[in-house]
This record gives sequence, C-alpha cells and structure tokens, in this order.
Amino acid sequence: MTAEPTLPELQAPSREEEQAEVIRRLEEDIIFGRFAPGLRLVEDTLMQRYGASRHFVRQALFQLERQGIVLREKNVGATVRFYSAEEVRQIYEVREMLTRQAALMIALPAPQSLIDQLSELQRHYCIKAEAQDMRGIHETNDAFHLALFSACGNPYLVRSLQDYMNLTLPMRAKNLADSEGLALSRRQHELMIELLKGRDSWALAQLCVDHMQYSKADYLVRISNDKKPQ
Repeated sequence: MTAEPTLPELQAPSREEEQAEVIRRLEEDIIFGRFAPGLRLVEDTLMQRYGASRHFVRQALFQLERQGIVLREKNVGATVRFYSAEEVRQIYEVREMLTRQAALMIALPAPQSLIDQLSELQRHYCIKAEAQDMRGIHETNDAFHLALFSACGNPYLVRSLQDYMNLTLPMRAKNLADSEGLALSRRQHELMIELLKGRDSWALAQLCVDHMQYSKADYLVRISNDKKPQ
C-alpha cells in the first residue's frame, strides 16, 4: 500500500512580509480615498483594522511619511497628508511642465519597440481594470507612463517626473477607482499610442497634460467638500 503524498506545509509570512502587507494596505486605504485627506490616523484603530502590532503600524506610518502621503506633527500625531487647493495647483503646474517637455522630446514616429511595449502595458492595464484590481490598475498605469516618458532620452527628467507622480499619488490614484475616470484614462492611453505613430509632438504633449486634469479636478472637489479636520 503506497503512502499518500503529503501536502507541503504553508510557511508563515516573515516579519518583513507582514510589515510590507501593513504598508501596502495602509497605502491603498489612503491613495484610493478610503481615508480622506486630513484624517487622523490613530494607531489603535489601525492595529485593529489590519490585525497588526503597534510596531508594524508605526513602521508603516514612518514609511508613508517618507513617501509624502502621511504627515506626522507634534501633539497631533499622524494624519493623511492634506494639500490645499493652492498647493495642488502649484504641484500640478510643475508636473505639467515636466510632462509637456518630456513628451515633446520623444522622437516621432516612435520606434515599433516602444509602440509594442506600451500596447502590452495597456493590455495588462485593461485586464486589471476589468478585474477591478485597484493595486494592479495603479501599478500598470504608472508603468505605462514611465515607459512612455523614458523615451524622451533624459533620465534626470524622467526621475523628476517620477518624483512628482509619487507626490501626486494621493490626488490621482482614487481617480483610477472611479469608473468614469478609469474609462477616460483607458481611452487617452490608446490615443497616446496612436499619436506616437505619427509626427504631431504638440498634440501628444497636450494630450499628456490633459490626461492628468481629471484627477486634479477630482481632488480639488474632494478637499472643498471635506474640510481638513482640526
């Protein structure tokens, strides 16, 4: 009589994996709008929400503070980073200038290798959108734009753009959880790919700038409706 094969034992997650999971869940709660701008982040509440130790919650808050989406203040504690309307406009002014310049520097018609790369990223983006995979939507969207702007040939410009993409993450990621905003994003990605096949650099640059206006407007509406808690 042969012995039945035994199933491999499931390994418990390491401390590093547990920590990464708490960071991921807190980041998603913030960037996808579950936690409103200015909301106070109470450690005990987060411990209960994530089933995590105080140490892991504190480390997550420190990490997201470094990313710029959590603010820690003396005698106040941690809050979701709140940007005023004027700050939003100023940040987007810089991001729009960087975006326009990067798009204008892309040589057109773009090489087929870039078209193929972006088309594949767009295919994955649409798959994540259909599955309503918010994390996947966010990651493939950023991958699409970094691949596009890397074609400008200036890595320092791309790095600056990436910094501003990260800075605006709490403002723009919620847009990807909105069906109207997501549908618009998908259409504009397809149009970007088509414009890369032609020679109109100004049309491409303007579309790239227009592409970020929906999320900017949405954040301005949100902060006007939800005043920062005192």
